[in-house]
Amino acid sequence: MVSEVRELDGLVARADAALAFVCDPELPFLTIHDLGILRGVRLNDGCLEVSISPTYSGCPANDVIALDIVTTLARAGIDNTHVVIERYPPWTTDWITEAGREKLALNGISPPPRAAGKRALFDNAVHNCPQCGSRETELLSAFGSTACKAHHRCLHCREPFEAFKCI
Repeated sequence: MVSEVRELDGLVARADAALAFVCDPELPFLTIHDLGILRGVRLNDGCLEVSISPTYSGCPANDVIALDIVTTLARAGIDNTHVVIERYPPWTTDWITEAGREKLALNGISPPPRAAGKRALFDNAVHNCPQCGSRETELLSAFGSTACKAHHRCLHCREPFEAFKCI
């Protein structure tokens, strides 16, 4: 019995280690852990369940991420898997890890401020320029290269940049 429990714990640990390499297809420098969309890994009736939360319900990357999870686990020798989409509580940009925020900035995307709250409805948040760090920026377009980003410009260095929208 004890060895069986250890084996199952080992399976979950192996799965966690493998999932550390699953990246977001729209932001390939971020893992699903960095984004905070990986909710959990657990065994359920002999099947390994991986729970994720979509960044928003219409995100076109959801199916690709689920397929990447199953494929990554299969490569790690874990075949009996199922991906569960958890919509409650809904994902928020507050779930992006510090490492994820740093990776966004290093890749020229201003991370969203913490505790976005109701600002998400209007995106009035101030976004620091990822090039020079200035807080003097302006919104150029609420629509960026993906639905979760907007185009901004720094008024100090004049460089355009994308900012992750508050959700």
